[in-house]
Amino acid sequence: MARRISHRNLPQQLLKARDALMSHFRPVLNHFGVTEQQWRILRALDERGPLEPRELCELCQILSPSMAGVLARMEELELVARARVAADGRRVMVSLAPEGDRLFEEIAPLIERQYRLMEKAWGKRVVDDVSAALEGFIAAQATPVPQVELPPHGRRSDS
Repeated sequence: MARRISHRNLPQQLLKARDALMSHFRPVLNHFGVTEQQWRILRALDERGPLEPRELCELCQILSPSMAGVLARMEELELVARARVAADGRRVMVSLAPEGDRLFEEIAPLIERQYRLMEKAWGKRVVDDVSAALEGFIAAQATPVPQVELPPHGRRSDS
C-alpha cells in the first residue's frame, strides 16, 4: 500500500523525543514529589522572577484551567505565593515562596548533573544541536504559514 502522506510525522517525533528526554528527569522530580508541571512553574519563576498566571501558561505550556489548579495546589504546599498587584487589584503576580526556593535549590544541582551525564553519553554537541534546532523552529513560528484550503464540508456523512 502506498503511503498517503510523504512527510515525517513531526508531532509524533516531538512527543517521542519529549518523553525520551523527560525519562531522564522524572526520577529526580518523583523523588521530591514534584510533578512535571510544578517543575516547569518553579523553573520559570526562578529564571524570570514573579509572573502573572497568563505568562506562566505561555512559558510553561499549561492551559489556563489546569494552571489554576496547579497553582492552588502549589500555594497549599507553600511552593509559590500569589499577591495582587497594588496598582491593579485585578492582576495577580506569582512568585517563589521560601519553600519553593528551598526545593528548587535542592533539585537544581541534580538536574544540572543529569544534563552533564546526558552530554557525556550523547555528546555535548548533540544536546546543543537539538536545542538550537528547537529554538530555530520556535522562532520560525513568527513567519505566517498559509492554512490549507478546506473542502466545503467537514467530515463526510453517509446518512
